[in-house]
Amino acid sequence: MNFRPRRPEEPEINLIPFIDVLLVVLIFLMLSTTYSRFTELKVTLPVADANQLDNPPREILVAVSAEGRYSVNRQLVGQPGVEGLTAALSNAAQGDFKRPLIISADAMAAHQSVINVMDAARRVGLSQLTFAAQNSRSPAR
Repeated sequence: MNFRPRRPEEPEINLIPFIDVLLVVLIFLMLSTTYSRFTELKVTLPVADANQLDNPPREILVAVSAEGRYSVNRQLVGQPGVEGLTAALSNAAQGDFKRPLIISADAMAAHQSVINVMDAARRVGLSQLTFAAQNSRSPAR
């Protein structure tokens, strides 16, 4: 029997599995980056002249109050409902149905009031609708 203490074996670091994993990751990254170039959209942006912006389109402003009252181009609409709003929008459009319509509704306005404006715009033939909003204010510190 051999009772002499054994010398502890020095620990070995096996680098082969580490290298295998790194090669797999490297191959994956190489393949994924080469395909991303082919999936990009090629977009040619239009060019605008500053001279064309001299006559911006006149928009129609519709304001909706919290109580459901309407004003078209800062003129109160006398008749309530879609019919009065349709007549006011038709007068404001003056036959130019390409003009954009900007709807500026109060935050507390009923959803139906905004839908009435959209319905009146559809009846008149105004198809370019935009909703106005304001930036949220950060709390004072």
